[in-house]
Amino acid sequence: MLIQRALLAGSALALACANAQAGNNTPKPGDTYIISRDGNQLFRGSHRIYDRMADGLVEVQYCGRSYFVRYATVAWTQLEVQQDYKVRVEFNRGKGWRPICDHPEEQVTLEDLGVQDDPRLVVQNDGSSVKRVNRFAVIREAFKTTDGDNAAKSYHGN
Repeated sequence: MLIQRALLAGSALALACANAQAGNNTPKPGDTYIISRDGNQLFRGSHRIYDRMADGLVEVQYCGRSYFVRYATVAWTQLEVQQDYKVRVEFNRGKGWRPICDHPEEQVTLEDLGVQDDPRLVVQNDGSSVKRVNRFAVIREAFKTTDGDNAAKSYHGN
């Protein structure tokens, strides 16, 4: 029991140090992360995931719930699993981490997001080489007439 507590404390300290080194704020109660752990459940790394849309994020679903993540986060989960680490979505309750979704790497892949690039390149470039799709442009294109200016301007025009 004492060893488990020491391991948990060490994991929490490693998470705080990793986030501080990455320039991120330490996790606050209510934050959600994808966390990678080794076979002994020791912390390896993490990526924050969000409940709201922001620039550079894409909507995904883990265990039936919508989140917003960077493309690099999805790529990172794939790379961690390739190295035989376990990743899962975890929630910071303020008194520890609560697992809320196992195997996010099986639920969303880069291919699902239309990205064919190697996951290492996506992580290295923080997803900046990923072609972003403007939803409004796609909708506008879908309603464009095929005859363009030759189409009737209105029902009453002729």
